[in-house]
Amino acid sequence: MSNLPIEAEFQQAVDEITQTLEPFLAKNPEYRKALEVVQIPERVVQFRVTWERDDGSIAVNRGYRVQFNSALGPYKGGLRLHPSVNLSILKFLGFEQVFKNALTGLMMGGGKGGSDFDPKGKSDGEIRKFCYAFMQELSRHIGADTDVPAGDIGTGGREIGFMFGAYKKYKNEFSGILTGKGANWGGSFIRPEATGYGLVYYVSEMLRDLDNTDWKGKRVLISGAGNVAQYAALKVLELGGTVLSLSDSNGALIATGDEGFTASEIANIADIKLARQSLTAFDAGSKFKWYEGKRPWTLVSKADVALPSASQNEVNGEEAKALIKAGVRYVAEGSNMGCTLEAIEIFENSRKSVTSANDTNGICFYAPGKAANCGGVAVSGLEMAQNSQRLKWTPEEVDAKLKDIMITCYKTCWDTGKQYAEGGAIPSLVAGANIAGFIKVADAMRDQGDWW
Repeated sequence: MSNLPIEAEFQQAVDEITQTLEPFLAKNPEYRKALEVVQIPERVVQFRVTWERDDGSIAVNRGYRVQFNSALGPYKGGLRLHPSVNLSILKFLGFEQVFKNALTGLMMGGGKGGSDFDPKGKSDGEIRKFCYAFMQELSRHIGADTDVPAGDIGTGGREIGFMFGAYKKYKNEFSGILTGKGANWGGSFIRPEATGYGLVYYVSEMLRDLDNTDWKGKRVLISGAGNVAQYAALKVLELGGTVLSLSDSNGALIATGDEGFTASEIANIADIKLARQSLTAFDAGSKFKWYEGKRPWTLVSKADVALPSASQNEVNGEEAKALIKAGVRYVAEGSNMGCTLEAIEIFENSRKSVTSANDTNGICFYAPGKAANCGGVAVSGLEMAQNSQRLKWTPEEVDAKLKDIMITCYKTCWDTGKQYAEGGAIPSLVAGANIAGFIKVADAMRDQGDWW
C-alpha cells in the first residue's frame, strides 16, 4: 500500500507519458531510472494566504508553487487562481510543463503554482489585497534566474500587475520575475495572443503533412472563450477557416449556419469574459444556439478540425468517437491534457489503422497540448530574453520567432514519432512530443548528476 496521497490528475499525466515512452525505453532501458527520478518535483512550496475583504473580514486561501525541474533553466510555468486548484492539478501541470518547455528549444525548466482563490465576484481592491498577500510568501522562492512564473486561468494582466508591484516593493528591485507583464513595463508583444496563434501555426503543419492543405474552408470547433480560444479563433479566421463553436463552464455556443463567428463577435465575447461574465450574456440571436451544460464536440454534424482550449479532460471517449463520426481529421490541444486517456487512445488507434501515407481515410490526427500549445510559454521565454537584454522587439519580430518555434516543435515531434512510435504509416505526434521532450530533459539531468 502506498504512503502517497491519491493524485488523480498527476497520475493520469504520468501514465500518459509512461505509455508513450515505452518504445523508446525498450530500446534504451537505462532511461527508466531517469523516468523514475523526473516524476518527483525538485521542490514543492505550500503556504497560507490571509487577506482582508472589503467588509473588513479576513479570508484565507492555500498558495502553492511546484518547482518541478530546473535541468534546462529557471523554473517556468503559470500561476492558476481557481477554486479547483490543488496539489494534484499543479503537479500534473508542472510535470507537463517540464516537457513542453523542452520542446520550445528555449532554456527553461518547468513549474506551476497558484491558489484556490477565486477572482470571480471579487472587487479590484480585494484582488489587489490577495495578490500582495500571495506574493509576500512567493517572493521568497522566485527570481529572474530561479523561477519565473506567468499567468494562467484566473491570472490575467491585472493580477500579474499587482503581483509584480508587490514583488518590487518587497524586494526593492525591478526584475523580470514574471512574464505576461504590461506592454509598457517589460511585457512582450504577442504574449496574450501567443498560445492561440501558436496552436494554429502548429496545426498548419499538420494540415500540410496529412492532406497537403491549409485552413481555407476548414470548419473548426473550438472550446473555451478565454485568451487561447479567442486568439486561436481570430487566427483561424485570418487564414480562411470558419469557427463554429466557443464555450465556457456553463455551456456551448454553436453556429446554426455555415457562417460561424466573425472577428467582431469574438471581440464582443472577449469583452464579456473580461467582465468575468458567462457566454449567456452574448446576444446569440438566430445565428447561434446556446446549449446549457454541454461541450461542443457532439453538437455539430460536420467539422474538420477540433481545438480543445478550455481545461483538462474536456474530450472523453464518447466525444472522441463523435468527432471522428463528424469527419474531424485534426485534433490539437490548446488546453493542457485536454483529452482523456480513452480519447487519446481512440485518436491514436485511428492513426495506427492507416497503413499507407497515400490513403489516410478515417484518421483523426492528434497533437498533445505539451506541443501544440507551447507557443504561450515560448513567448514568455522570449519576454525573459528581452528583459535580460533591456530590449523590446517589434510585434513582427516576436510573431516570426513564435512561428519558427512552433514549426521546429512540430518537426521535432514528427521526426521523433517516426523514429520510435509503433504502428501506422503516419507518425504519432503524442509519442514524438513525449519522447523528444523526455530525452532532452533526461540527458541534461544525467549531465548534472541527477541520475546515472
